[in-house]
Amino acid sequence: MGAPIALVDCNNFYASCERLFQPALRGKPVVVLSNNDGCVIARSNEAKALGIKMGDAWHLRRDEFERWGVQVRSSNYTLYGDLSARVMRVLSDFTPDLEVYSIDEAFLGLTGFADPETHARRLRETVGLNTGIPVCVGIGPTKTLAKVANRTAKKEPGSGGVCYLVDEAAQTAALARLDLGDVWGIGHRLQHHLAGMGITTPLHLREACPTMIRRRFNVVVQRTVMELQGIPCIDLEHGSPDAKTICTSRSFGRAVEGFDELAEALTAYTSYAAQKLRRQGLATASITVMLTTNRHKPEDAQYHATRSVRLTIGTSDTARLIRAALWGLKGIYRPGFRYKKCGILLLDLHPAATVQGSLFLQPDQPRRVQLMATVDALNARYGKDRVRYAASGMDRPWKLRAEHLSQRYTTRWGELLSV
Repeated sequence: MGAPIALVDCNNFYASCERLFQPALRGKPVVVLSNNDGCVIARSNEAKALGIKMGDAWHLRRDEFERWGVQVRSSNYTLYGDLSARVMRVLSDFTPDLEVYSIDEAFLGLTGFADPETHARRLRETVGLNTGIPVCVGIGPTKTLAKVANRTAKKEPGSGGVCYLVDEAAQTAALARLDLGDVWGIGHRLQHHLAGMGITTPLHLREACPTMIRRRFNVVVQRTVMELQGIPCIDLEHGSPDAKTICTSRSFGRAVEGFDELAEALTAYTSYAAQKLRRQGLATASITVMLTTNRHKPEDAQYHATRSVRLTIGTSDTARLIRAALWGLKGIYRPGFRYKKCGILLLDLHPAATVQGSLFLQPDQPRRVQLMATVDALNARYGKDRVRYAASGMDRPWKLRAEHLSQRYTTRWGELLSV
């Protein structure tokens, strides 16, 4: 058996963030909607008990939600991201081995701790005290078994929010309560293929021969089997790998037909993507512009197009990226369509410091690099889009619908909680 690994998972994270500054929501069914107030992407336990499912369309169930007293919130990623960072900072005080897995999950290495379960309970209490976000902790000898333990900690009230699968008997009991699709990495299609081999439960999968599984599937599934057997195969990742692509796309709050409005939106999205690029110290040498109509409205004429633009030299300069993006948009725009969404995808990413010039072209000049850094600093301090390109528009009638957006309590002076 490997050294203990813990998985810390924030409970109903988006809903918990909303409740943190709005105590009146506690005990009530709460759902958080996707961008443009489209569908349900997070639910409180009370909302789950009402039968509300992930992906339920808000416009189709609006009357039911109002009748049941469901509290609806638009997604507030600024708030969620800041609270996530606070949770991760607290977790970093409890181990030198921390892997931030997602916005609401982290793996912790617990090598050298004499009593991992007591340590995990102290961790859970501290996170709740310091951030107000409830978490559950699952501990196992591998990442996959830590996932199983975390699910057990959530489902069993008697666990107190912590589950330690310390031996094979405890692991067997926990796996017996799960469906095969609950195992980390086992998707619906893979589950169907495994069932054809007579593997229909997590216990069946644990007993399978890893070599045979690799021959039939791949090394990823083989690692899952071995991890269920208590053999560590997936290491903790201590550094965040460089992004391979950066995508920024949004649905419009209403249908957009004119080129000028599309250009405004694409300029704004390109600016956001460029900011992400610089934050990671990267440059791009290729972009793809995307444009599509609303496929959920078959009565409208449908159109979807992409255009790739190759840059002569890598850059992270917003102005250069905007020029390339608008050139791509001109190549795919067609009048007479009601467009629902556009976006930009940055490809061929590499460290900005390694960009090499040529005889006729040079990398981003120091003055431009400093200008971009200044714009980013101003927006970070005073709020998103405080300094922006005029081509991204002022009124922005195309912007996302967010009719139920809560305040960004922790990152905007004008939206601090009033008591």
